[in-house]
Amino acid sequence: MNAHVPVVVIGGGQAGLSVSWYLGEAGVEHLVVEADTAVHAWADKRWDEFTLVTPNWHCRLPGYSYDGPDPDGFMTRDEVVAWLHGWLETFEPPLVEHTRVTRVQRLSGDRFELTLDGGEGVRTLTCDQVVIATGGYPLPVIPPFAPSLDSSVHQIHSEEYFNPQQLADGAVLVVGSGQSGTQIAEDLHLAGRQVHLAIGNAPRVARTYRGRDCMTWLADMGLYDTPTQEYPGGRAAQEKTNHYVTGRDGGRDIDLRRFAVEGMQLYGVLTDGKDSTLRFAPTLTDALDKADAVYNSICGDIDRHIDAHGIDAPAPSRYEPVWAPESDPTELDLAAAGITSIIWAIGYRPDYRWIEASAFDGGGRPMQTRGITEVPGLSFIGLPWMHTWGSGRFLGIDRDAKHVADHIIDGIRSMRPHLVAAQ
Repeated sequence: MNAHVPVVVIGGGQAGLSVSWYLGEAGVEHLVVEADTAVHAWADKRWDEFTLVTPNWHCRLPGYSYDGPDPDGFMTRDEVVAWLHGWLETFEPPLVEHTRVTRVQRLSGDRFELTLDGGEGVRTLTCDQVVIATGGYPLPVIPPFAPSLDSSVHQIHSEEYFNPQQLADGAVLVVGSGQSGTQIAEDLHLAGRQVHLAIGNAPRVARTYRGRDCMTWLADMGLYDTPTQEYPGGRAAQEKTNHYVTGRDGGRDIDLRRFAVEGMQLYGVLTDGKDSTLRFAPTLTDALDKADAVYNSICGDIDRHIDAHGIDAPAPSRYEPVWAPESDPTELDLAAAGITSIIWAIGYRPDYRWIEASAFDGGGRPMQTRGITEVPGLSFIGLPWMHTWGSGRFLGIDRDAKHVADHIIDGIRSMRPHLVAAQ
């Protein structure tokens, strides 16, 4: 490892490696530093029955795309891992694994000093350009009252959940109704466990509508290509949790009302708790109604697209509720309900304290435009909504990575043309 490298990409997931692919094509000397192993999160932080919620045809990376027999299907966790390793066999990124970057410091003269901690101990490295590719928000969120709950109830975050067998016998409380929370609740429900689910304001979407997957319709409608500043609803829409749906067993809706009919216990937003008592806001009815309204609204958008383009498709329809709560529950006794495990599926938060640069807002999130910050030489990749709704997903990574890499290449070409291969 040289003491100085022109470009360092921090993070060896699909986003960071996509930037590496483009830098390699341009002949730019660089290094990818990964704290674990390449694309390890897919194997290590997904439950056993995990599937993609986006169709397989969305899976595109530089020089590589899904070409299997089921483009409209949904790869399982293990299939995604195999697909990613197939991509890694198509090129040779300059990758250093099991090495964590613990500090990024901006030096005078537009250079950065990186502190690395790995197999060779702690050492430093300087570079001209740094790409942060450590994922969206890495720190799991656990509510502050969690330590005050009954210690006999086992608590884990959703990224630690793999299967129902790892949990003690008894009922399970899942907190959070985003994609992970609802799919984990379904996983437990299908396994015959008694599930209690506290839901937030996550919207839902139909899996298929009028003969096609809804996400395929939305792609045709340009929703995944619309820049963030032009996206309907603005910042408020971007802050919302993604719509819940599943790709399991070939793909289907997730209907929490149907789960309730089958015995799942639903609650509104979990607000507080101590010992064996949990308290909820009376938001269940409103949350279910709003999620269904979004579901039907998306169907209406698709209807208008079909009409505007004269597309031959099956007749339109709307979701009709199969169940409604008699009242909104506001309290739950964990012991009385036989709950032995809690799974927190309430998201993640940013942690960029190891980067010493004025590139973050008051909430600790990067201030960037298509990954490029106002700090010369510092860029990001793989963030949600970095450029479009497709950013952070397989569908948008290639385009985002090319933009960031082109920006780096253009900067190097203007300052040090001998570092860029002739095109």
